[in-house]
Amino acid sequence: MPVLTRLIPSPVVVDIRAGALNDLADVLADQRISSSGKLAVAISGGSGAALRERLAPALPGASWYEVGGGTLDDAIRLGDAMKSGRYDAVVGLGGGKIIDCAKYAAARIGLPLVAVATNLSHDGLCSPVATLDNDAGRGSYGVPNPIAVVIDLDIVRQAPVRYVRSGIGDAISNISSVADWELSHRETGEAIDGLAAAMARQAGEAVLRHPGDVSDDGFLQVLAEGLVLTGISMSVAGDSRPASGACHEINHAFDLLYPRRAASHGEQCGLGAAFAMHLRGAREESALMVEVLRRHELPVLPGDIGFTDDEFVRAVEYAPQTRPGRYTILEHLDLSTDQIRDAFSDYAETVSR
Repeated sequence: MPVLTRLIPSPVVVDIRAGALNDLADVLADQRISSSGKLAVAISGGSGAALRERLAPALPGASWYEVGGGTLDDAIRLGDAMKSGRYDAVVGLGGGKIIDCAKYAAARIGLPLVAVATNLSHDGLCSPVATLDNDAGRGSYGVPNPIAVVIDLDIVRQAPVRYVRSGIGDAISNISSVADWELSHRETGEAIDGLAAAMARQAGEAVLRHPGDVSDDGFLQVLAEGLVLTGISMSVAGDSRPASGACHEINHAFDLLYPRRAASHGEQCGLGAAFAMHLRGAREESALMVEVLRRHELPVLPGDIGFTDDEFVRAVEYAPQTRPGRYTILEHLDLSTDQIRDAFSDYAETVSR
């Protein structure tokens, strides 16, 4: 019988542990990513300076580039600055904005990208997407997956705890996103990739059901692994579908309608996921999400992040416009403003009990 397989785009190295940063040079050399040590390292102008001072002796062949922000223009400038260096690889060392800029710059100049995450704020650290601000607001740009992912849990613990909590909300929202994908498969015939769905869902479930918190290395390990698996699930699917449903539509609506007041990505996605599960009638699942979000001090009501109930209703109403062609529980129900308001009142009452 023929053996049918498929190649899964994934990093050749995933190193998640305390102290991982100490071995970065050895990992890159051992895996033949950069045996010469010729690296272009993108860092932030703030916390990146301390990391540069720490790592520079172990990376004598590296050139260091400060990234000004998280815009498309920043990423283009970064790529232009790097393209004449004859490097083996680009290293994005920092949070989501730095890694996304480095992803785009690496793709632009045809080099592999090594993602060295200093916080766990969202699942973009290993995804085939770079999210960058542009003149129209914010755009998602397809890029190759990182060739390696290194996450030092000691460094993650030094980041503001809000960043880690944001990652929790993003990971948990996978469960709602996969439910939306399955809904679209049933209602519209959209193709669903079972492996990608399983990876994303199990990553979310592992974080949802872990009893630890952000002070616990075991929990941070599960969260980091879950975010990496989510990124790989998007590569498997060739789309963000496994990790982006109604929850992310609501998140994008917040960003577009209230750009100066929007909360973090994961905070908004976690809230959106709990509400979306409530909308689809999965009340027990929604209640568990609310319980876990609260335990990790994440928002479960719009007032928790400074929005009124009416502003939340407006965001939910606007949300489908952020992803034209995507089918989620919001498009399926196609609720009027008054119906959204009634559904939210029911959700808020349930949450407040």
